[in-house]
Amino acid sequence: MSDSSLVRASLAELSAALAAKRISSVELTQLFLGRIQRYDGQLNAFVSIDPERSLAQAREADTRRADGQAQPLTGIPIAHKDVFCTKDWLTTCGSNMLHNWVAPYDAHVVQRLHATGAVLLGKTNMDEFAMGSSTENSFFGATKNPWDINAVPGGSSGGSAAAIGARLAPAATGTDTGGSIRLPASFCGCSGIKPTYGIVSRYGMVAYASSLDQGGPMAGSAEDLALLLNSMAGFDARDSTSLERPAEDYARSLTQPLAGVRIGLPQEYFAAGLDADVAKQVEAAIGEFRKLGAITIDVKLPNTSLAIPVYYVLAPAEASSNLSRYDGVRYGLRASEYHDLNDMYEKTRAQGFGSEVKRRILIGTYVLSHGYYDAYYLKAQKLRRVIAQDFADAFEQCDLIMGPTSPSVAFDIGSKTSDPVQMYLSDIYNVSINLAGLPGMSIPVGFGARQRPVGLQIIGNYFSEARMLNAAHQYQRVTDWHTRVPEWLSA
Repeated sequence: MSDSSLVRASLAELSAALAAKRISSVELTQLFLGRIQRYDGQLNAFVSIDPERSLAQAREADTRRADGQAQPLTGIPIAHKDVFCTKDWLTTCGSNMLHNWVAPYDAHVVQRLHATGAVLLGKTNMDEFAMGSSTENSFFGATKNPWDINAVPGGSSGGSAAAIGARLAPAATGTDTGGSIRLPASFCGCSGIKPTYGIVSRYGMVAYASSLDQGGPMAGSAEDLALLLNSMAGFDARDSTSLERPAEDYARSLTQPLAGVRIGLPQEYFAAGLDADVAKQVEAAIGEFRKLGAITIDVKLPNTSLAIPVYYVLAPAEASSNLSRYDGVRYGLRASEYHDLNDMYEKTRAQGFGSEVKRRILIGTYVLSHGYYDAYYLKAQKLRRVIAQDFADAFEQCDLIMGPTSPSVAFDIGSKTSDPVQMYLSDIYNVSINLAGLPGMSIPVGFGARQRPVGLQIIGNYFSEARMLNAAHQYQRVTDWHTRVPEWLSA
């Protein structure tokens, strides 16, 4: 296979090429490391790479294949979002607080992928502690969108999405607290899935908002996502929120026809606020699902407008608690000059955290404080149940819900940094899925203004990942949006 075909290949195609010895894992890893060296200076998708270590893992993978011990992902290079702990490798969370911290252990997700023989290609850039929708809030600088370097890649998993969109990596991990897999997948023209809460262990995934955070895969296609999720999902006793349930093959339904599948279209997702160029591509995609035999039904999610305010009470409250551990005492940054213990705390946190993290800590501390807990936090928890019930009612009428992933295509770098509320509204269609603990995914369905990608969001009921992936795969069999590569990045 040529370099051009290799960087465009699916994970299944790469696995077949490795199995047939048309290429070795060392050669494949060198190919992607070369692309990172060539292009990442303009994109800033990676925080750290270690070619020597990556190639050592690739040699181990080639040995496993030669010994007949290969699994589907053996020898395939995969990038990890820099929120996943990786033993003896920098794990920064995009923050000055952890800018030189080397993790002493692997996250559960990292362990599982390493056990398959996948090669760690590098750690990807992200909004600091996963707080953001644009990957502009990183201590290491903003990541650029490979389709237009003047645009953001989405966040907080923007580094992973940009790496896949630019074909600097064939696949990557991400995390989704309020859309942080789906939004960057939409903005960068790749596919990504947030599984049902609890399916993928959060052990070793640095916490932002523990009741909302969920790890998931990002790749070129739904078929690739199924392959990755098969390896990433599974019970982990070290995570108290991990679900103990039978193992699934998430690729089991990929080839099933869509005849009779009921797709719910929430009127709230197609109302005022949705840009016309996005609506056009999403509606065209839904038309393709109808051609494939699916039936569309109008449904209502009446409390959609409450999702953003509820989320930005609950998520900062949990962040305020989770980030209290960064005090300069145990690990991470410590201010170089201070007078006493309190002064060390204050200066360390002032120097270590960026403005968005500080904003969310302050909001979270406020809503949890005496006199405001009942007025804000407790009320938000009650509304969270109301939002979840909206989805339960909708799924009595349909099998899947579809709509836009974002109300707009990727916006320009710097255009929303002075207006946090406008930035937060980028996730208006996303955060309610996290509040309810449901699975959601985004796939590319075309291009909008200035030829920036548009994503379609597919939402399923609890544990319906296989059905969602089936719908996405059937759509991708008859379209080619997921195979597109920015012209300037073509090999």
